[in-house]
Amino acid sequence: MTSLTLYTINSTIRSGARLCKVYRSAHGTAAYHSFVSLRKSAFLPGGKWSFIRTATRPMSHSSQGWISFRFGKVFLAAGAAAVTGVVAAGVSHFQRAEMATKIIKVKESEGDIKERCKSFMSAPVTDISDLEQRKDELSTRMEMLIMETQAAFCKALEKVDGGTFRVDRWSRKEGGGGISCVMQDGKIFEKAGVNVSVVSGYLTEEAAKQMRSRGKVLKGKDGKLPFRAMGVSSVIHPKNPHIPTVHFNYRYFEIEEADGSKQWWFGGGTDLTPVYIDLEDATHFHKTLKDACDKHHPKYYPEFKKWCDNYFYIRHRGETRGIGGIFFDDLDSPNEDEVFSFVKSCAQTVVPCYLPIVTKHLNDSFTPEEKDWQQVRRGRYVEFNLVYDRGVKFGLATPGSRIESILMSLPLTARWEYMHEPAKGTREAKMMEVLRNPKEWI
Repeated sequence: MTSLTLYTINSTIRSGARLCKVYRSAHGTAAYHSFVSLRKSAFLPGGKWSFIRTATRPMSHSSQGWISFRFGKVFLAAGAAAVTGVVAAGVSHFQRAEMATKIIKVKESEGDIKERCKSFMSAPVTDISDLEQRKDELSTRMEMLIMETQAAFCKALEKVDGGTFRVDRWSRKEGGGGISCVMQDGKIFEKAGVNVSVVSGYLTEEAAKQMRSRGKVLKGKDGKLPFRAMGVSSVIHPKNPHIPTVHFNYRYFEIEEADGSKQWWFGGGTDLTPVYIDLEDATHFHKTLKDACDKHHPKYYPEFKKWCDNYFYIRHRGETRGIGGIFFDDLDSPNEDEVFSFVKSCAQTVVPCYLPIVTKHLNDSFTPEEKDWQQVRRGRYVEFNLVYDRGVKFGLATPGSRIESILMSLPLTARWEYMHEPAKGTREAKMMEVLRNPKEWI
């Protein structure tokens, strides 16, 4: 099935606005580069994902495939950001109103709310009757999306693992609550967590200062700024060192000012943390994300890929946490429908960008030495989350935050070895080279 997308010149050149391009794009999971193709039969009961290697000659990879790494000053809330609503500093230049083009789409019907809720892991945080009354509001559409994303990802993981998620509802006395779905000691996954949170209340002074430092003009009433934040976040730690860890987080934040007007924005992303480099996996992961971004703007993927590399950087080690993906924040243009549509496209990639990789490596054998290396890399994951992740740090310091859900991102086991450095020429050394010099994968 195909869809027509109409591009028009942005309203910043209103006098010259005109229809400029119609193109046809195919839906579905992206294919690998010329040497790999990905076959998908719907990941539903009875379906499966699988890789098919073709007999074509592998592509060469010259030094042009590498880029220099520079860490920028980025404040990005991952993990617990869905709970705390903390978001990143810095706005990409093309996110503002001067975007050269924007996509005009007919708002799609999203279906009956009560019927959609039947497929969730739990009833939504907000009462269904309230959601039905304001079904066209951005916050309602986002809450339904994060609930659907949680359910789709949990059910896909349960299918491949054979285990079940513990569904844990929680409430926050300051306003709102969430649903934490956690699987521990499964057949495939040592620890898998998928959280949804929908919280509201008043911004703390600390949070207000952080938002003002990012250029947001906030006008509260009597020193109070009502807010509403929601998101879905997940971290998956597999047992097999040949199956990567994956993280994703998609969130929405709105503030009501003294005059009743609202400021709103979206943030989030998806990133991969392998223990060993597998070019096919990396290409598939990034290509799937790029295809989702390209539906909306050609600059999204390169900008958000760079942002991801810069944020997930362990400064005291001089290395990235993994091989990246995409990350963005403060996204509020060109309009509500298009930004939500973009976030929806990204959220819908979490199964197709990761599950084929899991399936591919399900039966890979591994040595005790490879398991030890996985434990060392997990130690780096812990270091980043506890030392640098602003969302985790802010969540731990925010009254009413749920500590168990915030620390869900940490693995059950990890390892720290004194002065550890892999031997030259080993696969572990090649992994370190990539982490110290982020690569362009597609």
